[in-house]
Amino acid sequence: MKILFTCGGTAGHVNPAVALAQMFQERNPGCEVLFVGADGGMETRLVPKEGYEIQTVTITNFRRSMAPAAIGHNVKTLLNMNKSKKQANAILDAFQPDLVVGTGGYASFPVVSAAAKRGIPTAVHESNAVPGLTTKALSKVVDVVMVGFEESRSHYDTPEKVVVTGTPVRGDFFRYTRKEAREKLGFADDKPLVLSVWGSLGAEVMNRQMAQCIALECRDGAPFRHIHGAGRDYHAVVEELRDSGVEKFTEIDVREYIYDMPLVMAAADLVLCRAGASTIAELTAIARPAVLVPSPNVVADHQTKNARVLANAGGAVLLPEGESSGEKLYSLITKLLDDSARRETMSRALRDMGVPDAAEQIYKTLTGLLEKPAH
Repeated sequence: MKILFTCGGTAGHVNPAVALAQMFQERNPGCEVLFVGADGGMETRLVPKEGYEIQTVTITNFRRSMAPAAIGHNVKTLLNMNKSKKQANAILDAFQPDLVVGTGGYASFPVVSAAAKRGIPTAVHESNAVPGLTTKALSKVVDVVMVGFEESRSHYDTPEKVVVTGTPVRGDFFRYTRKEAREKLGFADDKPLVLSVWGSLGAEVMNRQMAQCIALECRDGAPFRHIHGAGRDYHAVVEELRDSGVEKFTEIDVREYIYDMPLVMAAADLVLCRAGASTIAELTAIARPAVLVPSPNVVADHQTKNARVLANAGGAVLLPEGESSGEKLYSLITKLLDDSARRETMSRALRDMGVPDAAEQIYKTLTGLLEKPAH
């Protein structure tokens, strides 16, 4: 059995593909796996770290703008499409896959579409609530479209191809109960825990707001525990907090990076974060109430669309970055921590949306494609 995964652009596109590759190889001894990404994409660094070979195609995205620079970029993209088509066909000729799976990112387009033309079983997985241009285009030619949410089905022209599988998250997220996680973190009391994180690289605007929020917490005697991941803004945040006397409170824990995220999230009573696909999948998988501040710097504002799905279901509060502030965040935190009934309702809503065995659901869907007669 030979399976080709094509993905890229973000860790949220790469991680599900890696999880599936591992599952196929564990259950099918001798299964060969190849990854295909874009030249220079982060996938060319992430995938080899997981022990897999990756080949690349020369492909760039389309920019939705009429600015001269964007027009020039789009002309280059059109030229690259022809080149990437030839590269994709050469990769398919050499590897001869039995199945081709795209998990997002524009590198998926030339490879999946070329495979579909050959009659090779093909599938795409879209972890965002609203499909991007690549997934939307590929949905017309693949055998099956796998999505994270039932609400996503209506965004496709071929809803009969859509299967709701959820988005895989690492098994570590299911390892601890809240009580076990708090014990492992050394919490002797039952003060609620707030977790805040704005991406592994951090986010300057939100980190400034968190410094203001934490200063207000300290003014009120640190009424709850708070673990904040500041990313590359760590030193600036610590310096600002030092002026607020924050080091006096053991309840406040500002970290450069949260290496034990599954443990900390399991212990948390409330999470403040962005609304990327991986984060949304983690929140729904373990049903943690959240205040979502979508990044305004992403393609097609997809984080706001993700956040809206959770907010409409009652599982999260959606707060646009332009309306957010340290004071507003502190007010929201205290209101939610004081209202255990609302947090329980939020958890139930998230639990109803989550698919804890998403990787298993995707595996079954893909093996079902392999069992069908060839086109």
